[in-house]
Amino acid sequence: MSRPFPSRHSSSDSFLRVNGKIRAREVRVVMGEKQLGVISLNEALSLARQQGVDLVEIAPNAVPPVCRLVEIGKFRYEKAKKEKDSKKHQHASTVKEVQLSPRIDPHDLGIKTQHAIGFLCEDMKVKVALKFRGREMAHQEFGFEVIKKFLESIAPFGHPDFQPKLIGRGINVMISPLPRAKRAKNPYAEEGDGDRAPAPPAAANNHSPAPPKTGKVPIANEPPADGFVNNPFDKLEVK
Repeated sequence: MSRPFPSRHSSSDSFLRVNGKIRAREVRVVMGEKQLGVISLNEALSLARQQGVDLVEIAPNAVPPVCRLVEIGKFRYEKAKKEKDSKKHQHASTVKEVQLSPRIDPHDLGIKTQHAIGFLCEDMKVKVALKFRGREMAHQEFGFEVIKKFLESIAPFGHPDFQPKLIGRGINVMISPLPRAKRAKNPYAEEGDGDRAPAPPAAANNHSPAPPKTGKVPIANEPPADGFVNNPFDKLEVK
């Protein structure tokens, strides 16, 4: 009997055959650490009902297919746990590139180093590429000196997979992150947290003039000292 192949973008759990979805006539049954041998599908289903568990097809490509007597919920939980544990022990697969130059400014070199440390602390590999331009090839020692300083700066976070090599018109080196237990903490991860000064209070929307420094509080509609509000002789010029 032909078996449909699972879709490339689908998960393995979506094509997991359980109980009545199994199509083989005979199956090899496994229960715990014991192998019960090859029996018919109906006998395997009856045995699963007697044990109060499910019949799960774990090796559909085998001849005959291999099925396990286990609770489907427990089976999926253990499978997901194994996949999660395997991802923890995987090597860094993502590679980030940092480009340098023989005449790089010290400030720029510090920025490049900070970026590389961030990548290494996220379990990423870092490829360092230093390129020579024009007559810089005549002084390759300056390029190797820059690479040396860069490797010394990131030593607490990663180690080079090989010694820096001159390939073509540039120097290349690959850096792998150290294990978490031996790796220093990222000094830039928490930089600035809690160091900021409190923001000044918002300015009030009241545009009234500030009180005078003499200590006298102005009174609204207070008459002038001469007793006239509108003095008709204010603009009178005496000749």
